[in-house]
Amino acid sequence: MRKFPVRKYWYLMLWLALVAAVAGVWFWKDPALPREDAPVSQMSESPTAAPSQQEETLVGVWVPYFSLDTAEHTQEAFEENYRQIAQTAQEKGINAMFVHVRPFSDALYPSAYYPWSHILTGVQGQDPGYDPLQFMIDTAHQLGMEFHAWINPLRVKTAETPATLADNNPYVTLGEEYPQYFMECEGGVYLNPACPYVRTLIAQGAAEIVENYPVDGIHFDDYFYPAEDPALDSAAYESYTQGVEEPLALAEWREANINAMVSQVYESIKALKEDVVFGISPQGNIQNDQAMGADVETWAAVPGYVDYLAPQLYYSFANEALPYQQALEQWTALPRHQGLALYAGLALYKAGSDADEGTWLGRDNILALQAEEALQAGCRGVILYSSDYLQAEQTAAELENATAVWGAVDG
Repeated sequence: MRKFPVRKYWYLMLWLALVAAVAGVWFWKDPALPREDAPVSQMSESPTAAPSQQEETLVGVWVPYFSLDTAEHTQEAFEENYRQIAQTAQEKGINAMFVHVRPFSDALYPSAYYPWSHILTGVQGQDPGYDPLQFMIDTAHQLGMEFHAWINPLRVKTAETPATLADNNPYVTLGEEYPQYFMECEGGVYLNPACPYVRTLIAQGAAEIVENYPVDGIHFDDYFYPAEDPALDSAAYESYTQGVEEPLALAEWREANINAMVSQVYESIKALKEDVVFGISPQGNIQNDQAMGADVETWAAVPGYVDYLAPQLYYSFANEALPYQQALEQWTALPRHQGLALYAGLALYKAGSDADEGTWLGRDNILALQAEEALQAGCRGVILYSSDYLQAEQTAAELENATAVWGAVDG
């Protein structure tokens, strides 16, 4: 792990200002966003407000988009499926749902910026005739659980999914005239955070949820730049380097772009509802995060980016590449601003399986021990991946022992 880059903090504002200024030159032809009266991000005079999580230990579960998909693609099937997920989560002592509501630059709610998700009807852009997000929030709150809207900020599509993009998908409406807004990688398409238009689109999309729904939080996952390949955004980077005397290296420039995006999302949320939290779940390996432009060290140490981090510590104690204890120690050792909460993402899906060369086998209390260590190390809770494994026979013994841990904490 590289040394903590203290010098980044007094360079940080210079970097962001530099990137924003140069980006304004690159992409001066930005079209108007779909809704001109949407919140516009501004620097906060008081970015250090503490997050509003309850004092009780947070026990969350991630509900990925594919777990919300049903073969019938009807309102009845969707609602029954989600109701069962939420009720099962509550029975396991879970008090916070982290639900995928924007997986592919599409939405599980009516949006001014993104088309309807194909998860709902099988066809991206087709109106399902009801509001899935409102139903999911109401269901979670009725069961006494928080609801966090999980967003993948940059992904438009992978090589296979969605099979067809809607006519009002950003890539369809803007890609031909503004190709600089997008990056292509291994058959997939991703929004380019170097562009001010893109960062504003993502921030306003998050603000739209906060403005229209009683969510408890907005949540980003671990996907940022999809590859380290310089060809991914070579045109944008070349334009940037031609506009400044001492350009940042590619990796630092990408970090500055992601930082600008994260900061703008944070400010857009707080401008509407101060008590709605914003957090990110990076990969558990900090070096991997840095490789994709996720500057987790800055997010942890500097106010104005996130209210919490939930690293995905998906490692067994005997993992050869990065054991759980080592990963946990690296995250808890990061300098953190006073308001930052840290949650441990735990690999429920690996419990009881032969994953990681069989190091999850032979005992049924690995998750319980990991939860105990995380809480003892100062984490304010845990989040499990994923809801698909809450009732699996494979995970039953592990989950029972782990549930006793967080039940005892708040009992």
